[in-house]
Amino acid sequence: MPSMTTSKVTRWDQHGREHVVHVRKSGMQRQLTCETCGWRKGAQFLPWLKAEEHLTEAHQATVDPTA
Repeated sequence: MPSMTTSKVTRWDQHGREHVVHVRKSGMQRQLTCETCGWRKGAQFLPWLKAEEHLTEAHQATVDPTA
């Protein structure tokens, strides 16, 4: 059984609300899950970019806390 690892992409919207997409890795596949709306998507390549795109398009969350 492959090991499961988790990371997350966090962004804030213009109202200061935090939005998080968790990226779970199992083997070559990654599962994206949004805490805010429950959106889920499987991704093999560029999962963090897909998570950022979801946060921007669905929640207008573009402020990167690490920047």
